[in-house]
Amino acid sequence: MDPIRVLFVNHTAKAGGGEVALRHLIRHLNRATVRPQLLLFEDGPIAELLREDAEVHIFPLGDEIRNARKDTLGAGGLGHLRALSTVLSFTMRLSRMIRRLDVDVVHTNSLKADILGGVAARLAGKRVVWHVRDRIADDYLPPWAARVFRLLARWIPHAIVTNSRATLDTLHLPAKNGKRAVVIHDGFDFADLPGIETQRESTLRVGLVGRISPWKGQDVFLTAIHRIHGEFPGVRFQIIGTALFGEDAYADHVRTLCTELGLDQCVEFCGFIRDIQKHIATLDVVVHASTIPEPFGQVIIEGMAAGKPVIATRGGGAMEIVVDGISGLLVPMKDDEALALAMRTLLGDAELRSRLGAAGRQRVDEAFRIERTATKVSQVYSELYAR
Repeated sequence: MDPIRVLFVNHTAKAGGGEVALRHLIRHLNRATVRPQLLLFEDGPIAELLREDAEVHIFPLGDEIRNARKDTLGAGGLGHLRALSTVLSFTMRLSRMIRRLDVDVVHTNSLKADILGGVAARLAGKRVVWHVRDRIADDYLPPWAARVFRLLARWIPHAIVTNSRATLDTLHLPAKNGKRAVVIHDGFDFADLPGIETQRESTLRVGLVGRISPWKGQDVFLTAIHRIHGEFPGVRFQIIGTALFGEDAYADHVRTLCTELGLDQCVEFCGFIRDIQKHIATLDVVVHASTIPEPFGQVIIEGMAAGKPVIATRGGGAMEIVVDGISGLLVPMKDDEALALAMRTLLGDAELRSRLGAAGRQRVDEAFRIERTATKVSQVYSELYAR
């Protein structure tokens, strides 16, 4: 049997969590059974990283639509009448492009790609797999957008893959949906771990990894640091990441807050770091501080795979990854006092840091390897293709 020809569609080429997960997936698909191509609505870092692994097509979409944030969909995003003609024209042209590429399955990887790429693929007569990596909930999307997306989920895709049970539950699919919907957790590539043990300094380091965004909780992290930094004057704290999707105002707010709390001497803003696993290897504690339930939590498994004790907020996909008190610590969302207590506990107990780090790495090895993810996704293609 010839390999199934799969076209992955993603709206952005920026290196967000969903794009990192997509890169890992494409690289680990068995080429004997799956022949991948990638179509992006812009050029950028993800395109460069994957050109050695798949044929990459750039099909440009205007900035107004491609960069529309999920919290502005009711005022200038995809629902705005002025953008409607642009969206329709783009979708028709994209459909013709997909037809020319002669693929078997179109696998969409982001909310905008699910809708635009999914409709275009349907018009081209292709099987569609939606990979839903975002919670379709009112705390994440405008309520009307969540309702519309749930309705479209019953019509556009032939199969749905979600990155967690928490994500799947927000789709509110009927019990007799008539299409395959499956949870496949994102996986970690252990080949990304540094090959040589990174030289460590005696200074303890605590890092929050992730793009700077209001719901990622950098402000909560800073407030928690303010509670404990007097007890640990030698500890250094790091905010690792940058604002990606028009969230520069929040990034400015976070820096101002750091100064107002008197933390400039102990907090470092590291910006975007390409080799994140090498940097995580220099940390002693990895913090995840999202203020709403995380769809999955790529950073959580990255920290755990590196053998680092992880503190994560209790909600969403994080609860499917971390076993509280065994492979990491869970704290309530938006609770800087609880986060401070967890950091205080780990900073004061080297044995606990070592035990949680080892257990976390074992959990990722057993449940979240990328090879496992790629095999399960390939099974979805095979079942869809057979039907």
